[in-house]
Amino acid sequence: MTETRQDATARAGILRDRPYADVLIIGGGINGIATFRDLALQGVDVALVERHDYVSGASAASSHMIHGGIRYLENGEFRLVHEAVTERNALLKTAPHFVRPLQTTIPIYSTFSGVLSAPLRFLRHGSGRSRERGAALIKIGLVIYDSFSRGGGLLGTGTVPRHAFHGRKRSLQQLPSLNPRVKYTATYWDASLREPERLAGDVLRDGLRDGRAPGDDRSADRARAANYTAAVRADDGRIVLQDAAGEFAFTASVIVNASGPWTDLTNLALGDPTQYMGGTKGSHIVLDHPELLAATGGRELFFEHSDGRIVLIYPLNGRVLVGTTDLEHDMREPAVCTEEEIDYFFDLVGHVFPQIPVDRAQIVYRFAGVRPLPGHGDAAPGFVSRDYRIEAQQLPGSVSATVLSLVGGKWTTFRASAAHLTDRVLEQLARPRTRSTKGVPIGGGAGYPTSERARRQWLAPYADSIGLERASRLLERYGTTAASVIAAIVADPDDAPLRTLPDYSTAELRHLAATEQVVHLDDLLMRRTSIAFVGAATAEVAADVAQVVAKVLGWDASAIAAETERALAKVHAAGPRAASAIA
Repeated sequence: MTETRQDATARAGILRDRPYADVLIIGGGINGIATFRDLALQGVDVALVERHDYVSGASAASSHMIHGGIRYLENGEFRLVHEAVTERNALLKTAPHFVRPLQTTIPIYSTFSGVLSAPLRFLRHGSGRSRERGAALIKIGLVIYDSFSRGGGLLGTGTVPRHAFHGRKRSLQQLPSLNPRVKYTATYWDASLREPERLAGDVLRDGLRDGRAPGDDRSADRARAANYTAAVRADDGRIVLQDAAGEFAFTASVIVNASGPWTDLTNLALGDPTQYMGGTKGSHIVLDHPELLAATGGRELFFEHSDGRIVLIYPLNGRVLVGTTDLEHDMREPAVCTEEEIDYFFDLVGHVFPQIPVDRAQIVYRFAGVRPLPGHGDAAPGFVSRDYRIEAQQLPGSVSATVLSLVGGKWTTFRASAAHLTDRVLEQLARPRTRSTKGVPIGGGAGYPTSERARRQWLAPYADSIGLERASRLLERYGTTAASVIAAIVADPDDAPLRTLPDYSTAELRHLAATEQVVHLDDLLMRRTSIAFVGAATAEVAADVAQVVAKVLGWDASAIAAETERALAKVHAAGPRAASAIA
């Protein structure tokens, strides 16, 4: 059943209508949302709140990869790498609409560099300065990585291809624009994550569905979620929440702090200061650069820059994603992609493709976020552990409520970390686990056609109503939940291509606004679609989209203008140059 706009409006106040649950999750990033789904699947009465929009913090600033983390081997994090590879392989099957195999190539400029310093980094977890990794060290890492990856079925063959090493001649034949100084290339397989925000939305909607009460009484739902609702403090053993209507108290037996890099600030607000976190900032830029896109040969280039940072050049959605940095950051300050970081990105592109010029005019989007890493003392940012743990404490003012804080967590391992959190919650509630999330399809990944024959069979019923080409585009965009989008399009007599962006239609956008808890225009441009990511969120497009969804969201002319201005500010908020482009 598709949730209507009336349902979404009612859901916004549903926490007030019944201000208690067994579990309250604070934080609507991927880890909080995945824990929400897992608990809903167990039949637990669970509520989730997110201060801003879902997946608008650290989870929105990822490198769009689902990967095992080959470089974590150097830190000795074998458990994490094994778990991440296992989860990567599972996501290729449970979320094939958004998670796809990704051929990854490492350009290598030396043979033995880093071999002597690697054991020191292993023993001290990177407290010293990084050295460039040569072919011998990369070969060792890939052999170990292969041993973790076998049997994953990445390419539908039942096995994951082993890595391949090539010398300069073969490397330049395959990737002619590579720096001619390259000595070797190493190629292996990981996975891409095309639409992280949409995948997280699918996980959220699965949780809402699994916790839905029979009939139409939404107040009886076991799983409830509200965006733009903040946990502001604890008061006499209850959590005080704040939404657009003001403050209200909410009671829960277990509070899950899944606020990522803001975990310590959340605990401080609840009255129990902690020093668990030590997140580092990572920035990215997105380039509209056909020559660079072609030079990648459809592969991710994953390599070590001259300063020892691991960086990437990655073809995605017809654009090129370049990242990332790894810088210390104060969570009391906003994370923005700076001009210095852009200079750094241009330098690293020149390091790999020296004959391909890049400039700021080709940047169509930029974003930055803070990784939810544990505190790391004097360890170099690039060598901070990417593993996660769960910390427990008593809620101040309560004799029974427990706060469980997730420290760490990655996109790749979201299901596994959520399962660990859920098990701890169930232990606190003295309830057994009744179902596992292993192998459970996610959203539009359920029944997704993975062969050409299956794809043709799925599309065939829509040939007459909207045409095979459009149905195929929607299947690619939403997975099998495209069926509900198509139904909305067919039922809307006013459907038409968007005037300023005909790749989207008016009925499609109205459907998203009505069914996916959209509150602001930037929710739609940045997280329910990839309009902002590909650089299409111009002033004209933003105003056009606002006008199309205005009736659904109850916006008058003044609200349309305000939402357009807000959305453009959000889209371009990554740096001073981008901000000036609003005018």
